[in-house]
Amino acid sequence: METAFSPTVLLILLAIGALISKGFYILREYERAVIFRFGRLARGLVGGLGPGVVIIIPFIDKLVRVSLRTVTMDVPPQDIITKDNVSVSVNAVVYFRVVDAQRAIVEVEDYLYATSMIAQTTLRSVLGQSQLDDLLAKREEINAELQRIIDQATEPWGVKVTAVEVKNVDLPQEMQRAIARQAEAERERRSKVIHAEGEYQAAQRLADAAEILSRNPASLQLRYLETVTGMAGEKNSTVVFPLPIDLLTPLIKGLQHTRDESSQS
Repeated sequence: METAFSPTVLLILLAIGALISKGFYILREYERAVIFRFGRLARGLVGGLGPGVVIIIPFIDKLVRVSLRTVTMDVPPQDIITKDNVSVSVNAVVYFRVVDAQRAIVEVEDYLYATSMIAQTTLRSVLGQSQLDDLLAKREEINAELQRIIDQATEPWGVKVTAVEVKNVDLPQEMQRAIARQAEAERERRSKVIHAEGEYQAAQRLADAAEILSRNPASLQLRYLETVTGMAGEKNSTVVFPLPIDLLTPLIKGLQHTRDESSQS
């Protein structure tokens, strides 16, 4: 004998099924659940519940999902006056993630918005205490300082800031031209220093060579003859060169000796 279900029984069964289905949640590997029971935080769920299947009591419990994945947040450009009174526009990027789902929900209204605001204020504060040269040259140190301060501020919210990177530093046009002139002057200074150093080394070598030749006159004469030979190889029609007196000294002495002998006789 077939049993017939009345429409009322079917509605009751459907309502029970819908009620039970509302009590089942499936959380992914990177998700955690924070459960409130009659408005109070359910105890014994430190750090959140999940992943996997989570069962709650419909209409009594409320489940809030929290993602544990790293969030990449752009910090909008901030107008900053550096310590040496230069106006710049700086933007940055912040990498952070939730490490405690309970605190991220209970301790702050919106941890994403709060982290963005603390990143903007910290960026203005830290860079406002830095000089322009440090901002351009010591980027890694500034990034580390920003990361430390922001992470310290978000730690009570269960948010861990893993990195902060300053992206762009926009300078006024007149400051860009001044920096370009400064860089050009620095390059010119280095060029002059290198040229002077080369001249000094060349002069030092020449002085050393002159000292060596002065200790051996024969070497000086050989060097002279070598220079004359090099000049003759240039195929010049006429070559005019001075004659060292050292080459004529033996001849002069011989003539003087002959003259003395003749005068004595």
